[in-house]
Amino acid sequence: MIGITATVPVEIIYAAGRRPVDLNNLFITSNRPSKLVSQAENAGFSPNICAWIKGIYSTVLNHGIKQVVAVTGGDCSNTIALAEILARSGVEIIPFEYPLNRDRDALMGQMEKLRKRLATTWTEISRVTLKLDRIRSRLKRLDELTYHENVVTGLENHLFLVRSSDFNGNPDRFEIELDRFLLSVEKRKPKKDGLRFGYLGVPPVFSGFYEFIESVGARVVFNEVQRQFSMPSGQKDMVEKYLEYTYPYDINGRLKDIEQAIRERRLNGLVHYTQTFCYRQLYDIILRENLPIPLLTLEGDRPGRIDSRTALRIETFVEMLGHER
Repeated sequence: MIGITATVPVEIIYAAGRRPVDLNNLFITSNRPSKLVSQAENAGFSPNICAWIKGIYSTVLNHGIKQVVAVTGGDCSNTIALAEILARSGVEIIPFEYPLNRDRDALMGQMEKLRKRLATTWTEISRVTLKLDRIRSRLKRLDELTYHENVVTGLENHLFLVRSSDFNGNPDRFEIELDRFLLSVEKRKPKKDGLRFGYLGVPPVFSGFYEFIESVGARVVFNEVQRQFSMPSGQKDMVEKYLEYTYPYDINGRLKDIEQAIRERRLNGLVHYTQTFCYRQLYDIILRENLPIPLLTLEGDRPGRIDSRTALRIETFVEMLGHER
């Protein structure tokens, strides 16, 4: 088992005969994620450090993970210090960096370093890529069933797409589960088409979000970052695939992706989730200035159920857009 702090070319990890585990998913799906945050704070992490960083730290130690691919460029800057702390606890750190300028040669160089470190071949990587791309094509179908046929919920869309960062550590089992789900939803009656929302930003740290959205008369039909985990560009070339992955680079790629979704999915509003103490909160300024439909900004700190203040703000936003239709 090899932990990853953010999405990386898992084709290389699987080709090396290893099992990648997205530490974010492992943290947030644990029985008591808030306890993991407290554990890190007891170890000396400041209260004003992002809960995801603290959760990853405790998750690595509690699960005895001995090797971690740390994304030191294109993700949270705190990952650099986190990697050094974990290294002092005996964890082997493998750095991976997305080039901010989207330089193909630089990204290829990072992939080659990872390939050599894990002792695999490009032939084996190509074989694994074909397999994972087949699964990604099924995820694209799931996404279409969400916004076009209206038979998949925003939560179901989120859960499958967010797990495509590591395919739950077992692509074969993930594919079987996905295929069964797709067969089952084909028989559903389409949901009544009400307000259609897009969810922007990293996955939420609190639970109950998607269920509450639907309970007040709206539905999430676009999960921006989660969808990006599934490499939706469809590029066959692995380097190009990860160059078109919008999350690690500048905001322009994200804006184009969101604007296209607004048109294709007929979105009425956007919810931008920001994590407390995360530098990506600043992107809210650019999103508000450049996107053509109403946007509600929400902030989350620690794991737990959606709080009453956030619920009230969502309900008010839905009511406002409902009156404007």
